[in-house]
Amino acid sequence: MIIAVATENNMVAQHFGRCPEYTLIKLAETSASEKQVIPNPGHEPGFLPGYLADRGVTCIIAGGMGPRAQSLFGEENIETIIGITGPVEDVVKAYLSGELKSGPGTCEHSQGSHDCC
Repeated sequence: MIIAVATENNMVAQHFGRCPEYTLIKLAETSASEKQVIPNPGHEPGFLPGYLADRGVTCIIAGGMGPRAQSLFGEENIETIIGITGPVEDVVKAYLSGELKSGPGTCEHSQGSHDCC
């Protein structure tokens, strides 16, 4: 299983599509076995769900994401967890322990005011 964390300065980015990079973490049972940071290839509506699915991602974690983007990730069988803040390392630990829960998005896109994907 591979999770992707929208990342900015080693923190969870506020918006998945406009972050500078993604931290991809390969999980092995209850630990992170590999970590790779890849640059965001650019924000093009509808592109990122397929791009990340092609890299084996099954879950994306971000501060915020619009409803259309969440739907497109769902079509790729990628779980979305939004409303997350904090250092990437802490977020991954919370995910692995089952303590990471989606909440209200942290950007205006998550409030339905902008359909950004």
